[in-house]
Amino acid sequence: MGLLRDLVPAAKTVALLINLTNRLVSENYIDATQTAARSAGLTLVILPASSEHEIDNCFGTMVAQRIGALIVAPDSYLDTRQHQIVALAARHSIPAIYSRREIVMAGGLASYAPDFAAGYREAGQYAGRILKGEKAGDLPVVQASKFELLLNLKTAKALDLTIPPDVLSIADDVIE
Repeated sequence: MGLLRDLVPAAKTVALLINLTNRLVSENYIDATQTAARSAGLTLVILPASSEHEIDNCFGTMVAQRIGALIVAPDSYLDTRQHQIVALAARHSIPAIYSRREIVMAGGLASYAPDFAAGYREAGQYAGRILKGEKAGDLPVVQASKFELLLNLKTAKALDLTIPPDVLSIADDVIE
């Protein structure tokens, strides 16, 4: 939420586009996002979408409510609709932050997410340890420790946003 405030300081109301049929993500993600929004002094609007039509309707709602920015929750269905979401965000000039770098590479404004490549390497190492005889139950639980910030300056320019130098300096990758 802090990153979103830095990117879009004028935003007072932020929308969360989320697929509520994905219960593993939705409940915890909504609670965490609401807490972060309150801490940042922002109003959060929850917009559920699990179909193309619902995604279209959510953008209509964002325009009607003059939403200042959008967070797209991590979800495999929403990831498959990345081109639709990016196009609608661009059409309606809604700055959006995503959970996958590929979406920013497709035209989204920003992503802040775990380094999935590092996670896959870690999974491979765990598989190797198990194949060598270690018990899976004896291996420590590991959470993502490296997150990547990816910014798309082309999209920022189209949205008439200036990325602050301190945000640019911490970006892991910048698309120009």
